Amino acid sequence: MTDDIRDPDLLARLEKARGSFVFDVERSHLRHLQEERDQERAKSTARAAELAAMPRDIRRRSIVREVIENEGPSPENLRFMPTPLAICGMPYRRLAHNELEYERTQGRMGVVVTAGKLRAPDGTRVQQPVPWGPKARLILSHMSTVALRNNSPVVDTAETLSAFMRDMGFEARGGRNGNINPFKEQLRALAACRMEISSWDGHRSAQVDVKPLDKVEIWFGDNPEQQSLWPTQIAFSTSFYEQLKKHALPIDIRALRALSNSARKLDLLFWITYRITRLNETLVVGWKPLKEQFGEGFTRDRKFRETFVDDLASIRELYPKLPIKLTERGLEMEAADKSVLSIPRRLIS
Repeated sequence: MTDDIRDPDLLARLEKARGSFVFDVERSHLRHLQEERDQERAKSTARAAELAAMPRDIRRRSIVREVIENEGPSPENLRFMPTPLAICGMPYRRLAHNELEYERTQGRMGVVVTAGKLRAPDGTRVQQPVPWGPKARLILSHMSTVALRNNSPVVDTAETLSAFMRDMGFEARGGRNGNINPFKEQLRALAACRMEISSWDGHRSAQVDVKPLDKVEIWFGDNPEQQSLWPTQIAFSTSFYEQLKKHALPIDIRALRALSNSARKLDLLFWITYRITRLNETLVVGWKPLKEQFGEGFTRDRKFRETFVDDLASIRELYPKLPIKLTERGLEMEAADKSVLSIPRRLIS
């Protein structure tokens, strides 16, 4: 009986062995292979059905978690953020049109981001907003990583904006609800803004005033493939690049993409990465400082707590081994090696 052997390649092997003295041994072996394949297919079918039933963002995180677990840490998957911006951050949402400065502090570190103007092709100077949201963070991370890998403040770009977006892992989509215009807006905002990065210890303070990007032609027409107004290179200013080389926070690109729809979740991932890999003992961060750090846009404590619980759960879906838990007192963190965040020891490939 060969009904329990169905795959064509296994049946071909069975026929090849027919009539030989090892036929019975081969048939038993092929039955075992067929059983293993059937079990794997059933498992894959069940997993596909499970994923299909999940909401989109949860499904994305679940897939990324499997990839991280199967592939493990890799220097090729690393991206970097300037540590002060990763810890203190930029706004989550667009500020009011008359708000041209944004300040955030964390511990003994502070960042002030001031909106600037760009010269348009018709000669007018056009006010840009303060960079905000997840796209500003992802753009900075991408360019910072390229600069560090090439050991140069000059970042060579793809031929078009669409190709540049693909380099970051995003398929460019036009139209009213597409992602091309939001990327354009954040690139312009980053090109025009200035940043004040400071630190203090109670006895001394230090401050660096920088314009992150230098000498960029970064005005866009309506055509996403237009090359005439798309720069072949984007250069960090010398002062910003020097700060980046001294203070760069490593992050797994797979996690960035899984959380790419939420600036708050990205900031929480950055903050956890920074804090947990520098601990020597248990740290408890109370709900009040947590809200000061991540509560932008919330007036009610209860609503913030509910959202924070969900945000932290999203990160733990990606990294279930994180030694973190929420209590009535706040967020309790234990010291951990970078490997729990899929960050290898060798940071630059």
